[in-house]
This record gives sequence, C-alpha cells and structure tokens, in this order.
Amino acid sequence: MKHSIDPKIDCVFKAILGAENNRNLLLHFLNAILDNELPTPITQVEILNPYNDKEFLNNKLSIVDIKARDSEGHIYQIEIQLSSYAHLPARILYTWADIYSKQLQDGQKFHLLRRTYSIWLLTGNLIKDDSDYIHTFKIRDNKGRCLSQHCGIWLLELEKFNAQQIENEQQRWLNFFKTGNQLNDDKLPDWMTTTEMRQAMSTLSQFSEKERDYHAYQARQNYLRQQGTILYELDEERKAKEEALKTAEEALQATEEALQAKNDALAEIERLKALLAKNNLDS
Repeated sequence: MKHSIDPKIDCVFKAILGAENNRNLLLHFLNAILDNELPTPITQVEILNPYNDKEFLNNKLSIVDIKARDSEGHIYQIEIQLSSYAHLPARILYTWADIYSKQLQDGQKFHLLRRTYSIWLLTGNLIKDDSDYIHTFKIRDNKGRCLSQHCGIWLLELEKFNAQQIENEQQRWLNFFKTGNQLNDDKLPDWMTTTEMRQAMSTLSQFSEKERDYHAYQARQNYLRQQGTILYELDEERKAKEEALKTAEEALQATEEALQAKNDALAEIERLKALLAKNNLDS
C-alpha cells in the first residue's frame, strides 16, 4: 500500500463494516464475534446507518457506530473506542439502553421488543483486573439466573489480545483490527488470505491509494488524536483533583484526630486535678 492505514480509525472502521458494498463483511464479523451466543448463524442483515464517505469525511461529528438489524428483528450496534475514561461504562450501558428503548413507538407493546447486541472494540483496557480480552455482560441475578435474553454487551479489549496462532474467525477479525496498520496487501500473512480479509484489505487500500481519501483519513486521525489528548488531559486533571481531595480529607482527619487527642489530654488533666483536689480535702 502507498500509505499505512489503521482500521481502528473510525472512518476506516465504519467503511469496512458499515458500507453497503461490505455488508457481507458485517455479516461475517457478527457471526464470528457472536458465534457462541447465536442458536443459528445470521444469514441476512440490514445496515440501519450505512457509511457514506462524502458525508462522513466532511463532518467531524459524524455518527461513528454501526447499527444493523437481522431478519429476526434483532439489533446490533458496533463501535470502536480509541480511549478509555472513567465514565465509559456508563456510556456503553446508556447507548445500549437508548437503542433498545427506541424500538417501540408510542402505543406499541413490549412484546415487540427484540434482542439488542452491543459490541465494543476497545484499544485500551477497561477491565483492569482480568487478563481475558473478551467480556460478555448480561442481566443476571447473584445466582446467575438471566432476567432477559434481550441484553448482551460485548467488550473486546484489543490490547490484551495476543494470539500466537489464529484458530478461528473471531481471532482473525481481532488480529486484523489490532495489527491492520502493519499489513501490506502485496505480502499478506497466511491468516489474512481468506476472501473476507482480502476484501477488508481492499478498503484499507482505498484510503491508502486515493489521495483525497488519504487526506481525509489523516484529518480524521488528527481530530481523533486531538480529542483523545483532551480526554486524557481531563482524566489526568480529574485524577489530580481526586488525589488533592483525598490528601485534604486525610489532613482534615489527622487534624481532627490531633484535636480529639488534645481534648482527651485536657480532659485527663482536669480529671487528675479534680482527683488531687479531692485528696487534699480528704487529708
């Protein structure tokens, strides 16, 4: 390729999985990621917010996720997230709830609701105390009983994914998104020689070879880098404020403990004085 292209940049990500001419890739991706969840493979999918390069690349506020619906009415939302921050879990849950709730129009009954699957590819680590790279969240009680099969949230942490050998289609997709910017379509590794991966590489090549698309890609990359930097600085500022607050609370607690110790000492002195005065009177 003429230029190195990162498939994790949102405009490229959406072009790969959210363009009408790549609908078969979206179908393949969903079946790969949700393989253990689906009773039968998805055979048909409709993209609800298809990628339009002219609209997307000229608008910094473009909708970056991918929404689709299968022939059973089940809804799928896919998003790439390049930075992690304190309230990301709340955003993930809110996004799922918003998509789920918007299925019903005024007056419609709850039986019309269909399963809604939310898939997030994360470049950073959100689950800090676990080495697993894939996490599935559902609505369950403390005994593991599922309240409803309608909720499913998948978090795929690319930084933790490190397969030495690609063994299935899920790993193939994850490795593509993690290492795609290092690939050269003139000499692809064996795990990239499937029909789907070659088609995905052709989308990268489009951004690489066409100057207009490449400049738009660069502009998008710079914008995301700037936004990521702002988020990082805000998060660092939040951490500094929380640390300062913690230090102030600890200092206040130490002061209060010292004051209490002083009051206890004064009370003890007064008690001893009273005892001494009583002894003097008795003698």
